[in-house]
Amino acid sequence: MFSLTSELFEFNKMIFIYLITIFILFFWLLKMILIKKIIIKKTSFDLPFFIFLLTQCLSTFFSIDPHVSFFGYYGRFNGGLLSIIAYIVLFYGFVSNVNLKNDYKFFILLLKTSLISSTIVIFWGLLAKIGYDFSCLIFTGKLNNSCWTDQFRPAERIFSTLGQPNWLGAYLVINFFIGLYFFIKEDFKIKYTILIFYLLLNFSSILFTRSRSAFIALIFSLSFFLLYRLFNFIKKFCYKLFFNKKSFNNTFKNLIISERTFKLFILILIILIPIFIFGSGIKKIDNYFSLNSFINFLRVENHQENHQKNNAYFKESLISKNKVTDSFEIRKIVWKGAIELGKKYPFFGTGVETFGYSYYFVRPKEHNLTSEWDYLYNKAHNEYLNYLATTGFFGLSAYLLIILLVFYLSILNFFKLNEKKVNIETKNINKKEEIFDFTKLKLINLCLITAYLSILITNFSGFSTTTINIFFYLIPAFIFLIYNLNDENDIKLDKNFSFKQLTNKQKIFLLILLLITSYLLFFILKYWLADYYYEKANVAFKNNQYQLAVFYLKEKALNLKYEHVYEDKLSYFLSNLAFLNYYQKEKTYASYLKNLSIYYNNKSISSSPKNVLYWKTKAKIYYIFFQMDLNTKNLNTAIEALKKAQILAPTDPKIPYTLAFFNSILYEQVKNNKEKELYKNESLKAIDHSIYLKNDMIEAYLLKGQLLKKYNKVSEAKKVYRYLFENLDSHNEEAKRELGIK
Repeated sequence: MFSLTSELFEFNKMIFIYLITIFILFFWLLKMILIKKIIIKKTSFDLPFFIFLLTQCLSTFFSIDPHVSFFGYYGRFNGGLLSIIAYIVLFYGFVSNVNLKNDYKFFILLLKTSLISSTIVIFWGLLAKIGYDFSCLIFTGKLNNSCWTDQFRPAERIFSTLGQPNWLGAYLVINFFIGLYFFIKEDFKIKYTILIFYLLLNFSSILFTRSRSAFIALIFSLSFFLLYRLFNFIKKFCYKLFFNKKSFNNTFKNLIISERTFKLFILILIILIPIFIFGSGIKKIDNYFSLNSFINFLRVENHQENHQKNNAYFKESLISKNKVTDSFEIRKIVWKGAIELGKKYPFFGTGVETFGYSYYFVRPKEHNLTSEWDYLYNKAHNEYLNYLATTGFFGLSAYLLIILLVFYLSILNFFKLNEKKVNIETKNINKKEEIFDFTKLKLINLCLITAYLSILITNFSGFSTTTINIFFYLIPAFIFLIYNLNDENDIKLDKNFSFKQLTNKQKIFLLILLLITSYLLFFILKYWLADYYYEKANVAFKNNQYQLAVFYLKEKALNLKYEHVYEDKLSYFLSNLAFLNYYQKEKTYASYLKNLSIYYNNKSISSSPKNVLYWKTKAKIYYIFFQMDLNTKNLNTAIEALKKAQILAPTDPKIPYTLAFFNSILYEQVKNNKEKELYKNESLKAIDHSIYLKNDMIEAYLLKGQLLKKYNKVSEAKKVYRYLFENLDSHNEEAKRELGIK
């Protein structure tokens, strides 16, 4: 997390993952060079990963924007081909260099490290909830939560260092099941109390995120976990009853009054107590289990007065709810668009991570009637549909194949570990210790697969972030190591090894490795610095320092790393700087800046011709040029750009709205009556289309009224204002003024 980059959370995590991947790859290859042997362990995932990576490569090759498909959508970063390669390298780096028999303590240490990290994340988020946000302390030097905009409200929904409540919820659910492993295996000692406290904090924090997907994922995955444990309980009960020849009552009593049953009781309390105190955020559940509903049930005095207040509150809340569309309703619309994209590009989709552009191609018209109609959706908010839309049926099938194999391997582990337990009992070798170890491995396997299941559930109504993808690729690695427990091939470097023993061939390979690693590290450093200067440019532009903004983008960011996002932004900055210089009588310099702006705009469009945002930028800059010299050619170019944008985004109501506005300006500029009639008709046609696409767009009705007045259609204009006043906004000052209402 860093405040001086364009994206506070995901970008820096992705850069960190790239750095870790480079270092792991370096030491892995160094080990191969030193022992003169290729160390890549064959796994059950080889074929699925190969197929998956192949589909991602083909999707990138056929992408509507190969650059975005390789590096990831700028602003999300995670999910591009480069990041997928990094995750797969981490998977193979782990399974090829870790042997569970010899590195069991290291494996457990990794799980404990995850719990410790999540504890820090939890406290960070909880302090923000009560007004002491360390993020604001880092960003502004003030220990409060006032540094966030209305879009981020940590007091209402915590997000800690993850950046978004749903992302935090998904992360905490995974760690809940890792903590559950230690909770079940731990004896009744001080550690046990700490683990109870951790699970309580973890689940309470999930509730504080108000993430429905995280809550459902935890409850569903925990139910899966408990059903398996119940199955084992019944199996053990039957075994003792029939083979130990004990009475039913004694057998049942011994199993019920046991440490395992007590822990189950504690676990149920860990779930129920926070729900009762804090509520789940899901109304149907809170009506029965929350403290507020219990208090309301007991409250009987002043019933009539409270009833009236509640009715008033209910009406007020209804008005509020009508303004904010339920997130699930919006998701269903976006999913519909994702499915349409899958049908339109069935083989390899529109390209890895191109949903932010391609969704406009099929964006359902009903999206315009939601409260988030003007938002840019760069993900389908469903990982599976996102893969369908961007990588086609081949990409989605390969992705699902990996998931199916994880579950298949996990199920095999249960049977395999049972067989090992029986074999050890008959051989009587280290009986007690070995049986205990395999019991723990079965428990780890169960906790890992339930954590993995939670990822699949949260991904159903969301999408993977850097943190979640780390677990998505490493949990299969953990499960494979449990499956591959008997592997004795643990290649270690000789303790007496000396670099003086290196052959010339080894020295050459080592030099090549050092050069490649240095280049990769330098590339990642430049990547980070480019974004740093990109953000400095944005800040400078907001502060009206146009010259400085252009300098940071043109001389710094673009020199460090090519991004057509930078070029697009630079073209807009240059047009504003050209406008400023034109009115400062620096017309020669203004002309130079104008040409430079056009150059970078054309470059960005040629790099990503199906990016509707870049065509919109073209319309903006040419409108600025028109304002400079009132040359109608500039406005016509802007209109042509918008028409191309309209082909790419046929349901975007802002495009015909702007077309109506531009045509109305041309109506005023031309003298020929025939041309005037043409621009008048075009403007009315465009504004009607805008209203058709979004029939509650107040700005469109106001513009239509203004246009009708301009074209001397006063009675029709009044009808538009009347409709606006009576159906959309009874407080609109312009409508009231036009209708003579005070």
